[in-house]
Amino acid sequence: MSQFSKQSSIDLPVEENNATILKKLNIQTITAQTIIDLEKNVNNRSLGSDNVANHYFDYRIGSKAVKGGPEPENRGQYLVGPRDILVITVWEHPELTIPAGEFRSADSAGNVVGEDGTIFYPYVGIVKAAGRTVEDIRGELTNKLSKYIEQVQLDVRVTSYRSQRVYVVGEVKQPGILLVKDIPLTVLEAINGAGGLNTEADLRNISLTRDGKVYSINLLALYEGGDISQNVMLKHGDVLNVPDNSLNKIFVLGDIATGGGGANAPGGARSIVMNKGRITLTEAISDAGGVSQSTSDAARIFVFRSGIKKPEIYHLNAKSPDAFLLADRFPLQPRDVIYIDRAEGIRWNQVIAEIQPTLLMLNLFNTAARVTTTVGQ
Repeated sequence: MSQFSKQSSIDLPVEENNATILKKLNIQTITAQTIIDLEKNVNNRSLGSDNVANHYFDYRIGSKAVKGGPEPENRGQYLVGPRDILVITVWEHPELTIPAGEFRSADSAGNVVGEDGTIFYPYVGIVKAAGRTVEDIRGELTNKLSKYIEQVQLDVRVTSYRSQRVYVVGEVKQPGILLVKDIPLTVLEAINGAGGLNTEADLRNISLTRDGKVYSINLLALYEGGDISQNVMLKHGDVLNVPDNSLNKIFVLGDIATGGGGANAPGGARSIVMNKGRITLTEAISDAGGVSQSTSDAARIFVFRSGIKKPEIYHLNAKSPDAFLLADRFPLQPRDVIYIDRAEGIRWNQVIAEIQPTLLMLNLFNTAARVTTTVGQ
């Protein structure tokens, strides 16, 4: 772009009226009015439901995740399933009770629910257990044993939960399988059960796969905004995936104070991960090392935003340092590119430095040619 450009020099794809067109973008100057306009839209704030950081993950990978969890289901007591182990105790009748002494555990000697969902019990026969609560099973056993035993005192409980499981994968410390027990398992409990989140986790875009559908859960809205609807109750077969935050980056290019040539070398490039999907323009420039005092043109700081089908270009004139007060209220979005231009004088000196060896070489040849001509005469 030329020094005083008002538009981009290339055409960019922009969606207008549900169609993608190519057009040059206007360069918007970051002013106090710009900040006011941005802050009017609550979705520019970190916990806005339609904040772009909540959608960028799905946009980049092509996911069709539904925002928010599935419809809440009425969850009552735990329903017994195949492979669960039951302990059935009949008081005053040790012959009907599991031998659970010091040499035999309830897990190894309990009543295992078969793959067909049934158990066998003496004097009762085959009992359907899967899909029922322990109270239902207790009632049936008590009723049928009452034909043989007076005043039946019977208890049923699950000693080993093995039929229902949830899978937790991604950026957690201990990915693996969690068993659903009599206490309902929620998203928070599943993550805590997997050891907690890694530092690279993207809290905004946790995905829950259930019955062939994918739902996007925003844990940041739960942690910081108190949105308990994000703490979905899990059920058998759910897959909870915590993605990494590699897509939530911004890039700082141009004349930053600390480049790749050393602590005091200007130039270079930096990529910065947005902590919890939020960072301002001032924070990004500071984290990248700051504006180079010797080579940069602080009056030409640009933010190039690809956006989701809506690219934009912003310009910050920081020739006066108080402009960074505005920049500190300018929220960045994932994949924004910050470019700090080089001062015109420095650029000219670079050009001279590049062509100076060639000029010296030409001058040397010219001098040698004159000497040769003089000697020949």
